[in-house]
Amino acid sequence: MTKYPHIFSPGHIGSLVTKNRVKYAATETNFPFGDGFVSDKEVAYMEAQARGGAGIVTTQGAYPDPKGEGKGFRGMMAIYDDRFIPGLARIAEAIRRHEALSCLQILHCGREGGVDLDYCLMPSVVSQKLSYFKPPREITRQEIRTSVEEHISAARRAKEAGYDMIEISGIVGYLISTFISRYTNKRSDEYGGDIQNRCRLMTEILQGIKAEVGAMPVGIRLCGLELLDDRGGNTLEESIESFKLAEKAGADYVSVTIGWHESSISVITRDVPMGHWLYVAKEVKKAVNIPVMMAFRQFLPHIPEQALADGAIDFWEACRPMIADPELPRKAAEGREDEITPCIACNVCFSRLYYHQPIMCSVRPTVGHEGDEQWGYYGFPKAAKTKKVIVVGGGPAGLQCAAVAARRGHQVALYEQEAILGGSINLASRVDEGAIELQRPIRTLEGECRRGGVKIHTGFAVTEDLLTREDFDTIVFATGATSRSLSFTSPFTPLTPGDVIGKGERPAYKTTILGGNGAGLAVAVFLVRNGDYDLTIIEESGKLGRDVNPFYLWQYIRLLKERRVKIITRSKLIGIDGSKLILAGATTDKSLETDGIIMALQDPNTQSLASPVISSKEIHVIGDAKKPRRLNNAIHDGYRLGMVI
Repeated sequence: MTKYPHIFSPGHIGSLVTKNRVKYAATETNFPFGDGFVSDKEVAYMEAQARGGAGIVTTQGAYPDPKGEGKGFRGMMAIYDDRFIPGLARIAEAIRRHEALSCLQILHCGREGGVDLDYCLMPSVVSQKLSYFKPPREITRQEIRTSVEEHISAARRAKEAGYDMIEISGIVGYLISTFISRYTNKRSDEYGGDIQNRCRLMTEILQGIKAEVGAMPVGIRLCGLELLDDRGGNTLEESIESFKLAEKAGADYVSVTIGWHESSISVITRDVPMGHWLYVAKEVKKAVNIPVMMAFRQFLPHIPEQALADGAIDFWEACRPMIADPELPRKAAEGREDEITPCIACNVCFSRLYYHQPIMCSVRPTVGHEGDEQWGYYGFPKAAKTKKVIVVGGGPAGLQCAAVAARRGHQVALYEQEAILGGSINLASRVDEGAIELQRPIRTLEGECRRGGVKIHTGFAVTEDLLTREDFDTIVFATGATSRSLSFTSPFTPLTPGDVIGKGERPAYKTTILGGNGAGLAVAVFLVRNGDYDLTIIEESGKLGRDVNPFYLWQYIRLLKERRVKIITRSKLIGIDGSKLILAGATTDKSLETDGIIMALQDPNTQSLASPVISSKEIHVIGDAKKPRRLNNAIHDGYRLGMVI
């Protein structure tokens, strides 16, 4: 008997019956080839999503126009010609093998398209806020008619490729959404004006596709709340009207989304509580009589279960949580929630798309390698020789390495000198609202280690005496980073981020943070959120937070500016004269008054490598002990090493 009877009950879309209420939601991957053709990597990734137990599996968006005006990502798949049908059919077949319904999404990226061109198409010329998007050109009425026909032809190809359903994307600044929104639609013809006219392109596409594909269900993703009030975007009431018009035009279901990519309010980051946006879906549900779906910060199954029970949604869409773990539906159904690899809303997957890179996942290194046996997504073959492995350090790198090495059959012991596992994540998880979610992969990795037979020792420092007693083959140092020392005499005893965040030491009111990287920003954000300080950050490079995900960096910098934290870049501390810091390369003052220092510059922690006991052993260094970086680097380091020990 499942804990989630609503999630794992059959659902209905048009004439189709789904085995449960879980829909893997569309996301671009950049796995297909740059010419629009489907790659083996994409097929394997999509098959993993179907094999994981979802009732519906949606492809990434396929652009429908030969010019590439709808192409928003270098590795986006295409559907503008019949020659793409065989590749698309491979995905449909892979999904069908696992008793899931296949859904192909048609996506014209509009304001965010034209990635290989020098312009993008929009209903009106409205300047781009995000610099990496192309300058807009107004679409003509003839081009609108052409686009409608291209969408219809794409739908016909999806049907021929064997898909069960079709989805149209009208969200976040893509073509249809820019017509619907008052922010970007300033037209005076029949495609502009009131909300009915602004939805005309959407209704013509839906009506045309329905006429083409007959009883085949067709759904659409629309924005329930644009979060563009500062630029004259749609009201909630106008957005609700767009859903009603979609139903009238023939949509068999609607998917509710929140915000645009350029919204100035957080939407999908950890500071947004899980389930926060469900109130918007509930408003849509009141307005339409077709199934309503939603993703957006529903990472734990009890949240959509309650939303389904309350009648706020009819289907749980999962995107990033199923990038992190395609087996999420199956594990939830079987009561194995503690084995789910948890999405931490880091959005590394998302941000890589705009660097024209294939998606990756901080917590699941096997993303994009589902079809590669050596990566062990479906399980590792046992190692040819069983080794006795000691892992020093119980942070994310050490835990991940130990877990994978144990899966491959090695005898693994892990030692952590602190009383609890987690390493630097124990600090990061206290920095800001929602950061406690960073603890979730630590708990999951700990569980995987224990199930795999890893002997875990906490509060236990590894000494030469211990290494002498243990008959081991391989030692892995995952001992993290160490704070850099000052190279000159100082009247201040520098604090570290660990002292402040972990031990609760209070710095002086007027304090200078050395280092504007992730560690420096973290301690600054922690301090301004928990007290009143006069802070200055000194960064040697020209930019703060080079190692911080842009989804969080803009929030941190905005907060620091609001709290009047002084930021000095392209400067280096070269000496201290009393209470004055002497700076070189500063574009402003050459000295700075302070009453205290926090050292946020870090170096690899390699002191243990000097032990003569390990000189004849196989030695590896991973994570911050190798080079101070981010959580995804630590986990990927650990996984890659565990694969080959």
